[in-house]
Amino acid sequence: MYKYLLQSVEGIQWFGIVTLLLFFGTFCAAIIRIMLTNKKQIDYMSNLPLED
Repeated sequence: MYKYLLQSVEGIQWFGIVTLLLFFGTFCAAIIRIMLTNKKQIDYMSNLPLED
């Protein structure tokens, strides 16, 4: 039943493509941010939970 309901929607194939691109873009942005963050900032952030 749901298969036929989704097939009747115009342009439904674009939803899958857009969500895949959003996931891939978010993953790439996270990797780039990690690569560009300097060691001093990472050390500072890692010690935050230990400080009172």
